Amino acid sequence: MSSVSLVATGFLQQAHAIAKSLGAAHLAIAEYPGVPTIDSQEFLRKKVEEVLVEGIVRGLTSHVGDSVKPVEPEPRDIVFRGTLDDVQEFFCKNLWTDGLPIMPPTLDQVEKFLRFTDYPPHHGVGVLAPENREATIWNIAVNGVMAGCRPEYMPILVAVVEAISEPEFHIEDGGSTPGWEPLVILNGPIIKDLDFNCGSGVMRVGRQPNTSVGRFLRLYMRNVAGQRISPEATDKGSISYSFNVVLAENEDVVAELGWQPFSVDRGFERGENVVTVQSVVNISQPCYSAGPTPFEHLQTIAEVIGQSMAYWTPICAHRGQFFPLLIMSPSLAEVIAAGGLTKNDVAHYLYQNVKAPAGWMENLARQAAGTSFDFCPEVEEGVISRDFCQSTDPDRLVPVFLRPEWIGIVVSGDPGRNQSRGYVQNQKQGPPISKKIELPGKWKRLLADLTLAGPRPALVL
Repeated sequence: MSSVSLVATGFLQQAHAIAKSLGAAHLAIAEYPGVPTIDSQEFLRKKVEEVLVEGIVRGLTSHVGDSVKPVEPEPRDIVFRGTLDDVQEFFCKNLWTDGLPIMPPTLDQVEKFLRFTDYPPHHGVGVLAPENREATIWNIAVNGVMAGCRPEYMPILVAVVEAISEPEFHIEDGGSTPGWEPLVILNGPIIKDLDFNCGSGVMRVGRQPNTSVGRFLRLYMRNVAGQRISPEATDKGSISYSFNVVLAENEDVVAELGWQPFSVDRGFERGENVVTVQSVVNISQPCYSAGPTPFEHLQTIAEVIGQSMAYWTPICAHRGQFFPLLIMSPSLAEVIAAGGLTKNDVAHYLYQNVKAPAGWMENLARQAAGTSFDFCPEVEEGVISRDFCQSTDPDRLVPVFLRPEWIGIVVSGDPGRNQSRGYVQNQKQGPPISKKIELPGKWKRLLADLTLAGPRPALVL
């Protein structure tokens, strides 16, 4: 059976790259010239009749040849020898870096990472799109070395890849136009064991564990999943941002407040080491709130962070999923907990009190997708709750959050400041997936060996 893919000009490069990675380099493609969502109905119809139809006919009547995926190196194959500068140049030329210098993944360095897992090097974790390459313990270790991770981070890296390998994470959408970035949220004793930052500057590049593990995930999506920006544009993020560092929760504070860690909210036992990976398409401005009572703070959070998320709600409502994340500093959480409120109470307050005009949000969704959209049909199909269609008045106020139980709350950051921040998740693309971190049987011995080894030698500059 013959087929033709209809692709707008801006997506041609991505379409050809993905087709090539799937072994269909000669896939028939008919081009829609320009950007459909900014064309008038008249202009769109003219392009379809005069250009697109001709391309479809040409694609259906042309012979499509076979294509073969290139052979890739096997584990332990030596792909290059040279100086450090030579290595950097070679990796850049082959599009194996994120634009920053990498640590050369020598066999010796990779073997050090493999000591920190009980899985064999060939163990498969999953298959990652768009290039449908298998995620293995070996290539996890290789990219961990490249990202500047330490060997003892290996159990976390494996759990992160397990999370993004789940079909419901939709890693194939990692290169979609919103330009979302994955965020790793960390819970458990491993935060202290490996010195992850959960205090001041928590989301800032600077602490090796937080930074290198966050960089690892972006490198892995590039080198194994195959999501790259130009010249091979399988990543079509229109206006994107850089990788997120790891968000570690301050579990000491959470315990003092009588709250439960984010990992327990996700269904795990307190004290288990857990990673959660979710997409982030936008980060709110810092929100400062003051006062001795919980609702003084919650009202400000609702007005500042809640309303900043309203733009993305209708796009998520159409897909039936939205998992926003609220990060609040320990001092803020203390006031709220002292007033007798739990994380669950905070989530329900935000659901009930953050609202926006339905017509305004529906119009935003139409502009983003270039198609008709309104909340009421979504309600009738059971995609979203009845709260979104109590009437058809475009000025009616509807919730910004789809469900209170989908609002994630993490306590982290500077304990000496009254700040919170919101992270906007991208509907069915990258919903939160949580995985328990499997430590090797000799974990305590391995950590003790690292302590006995003493500090690493410093360079004199």
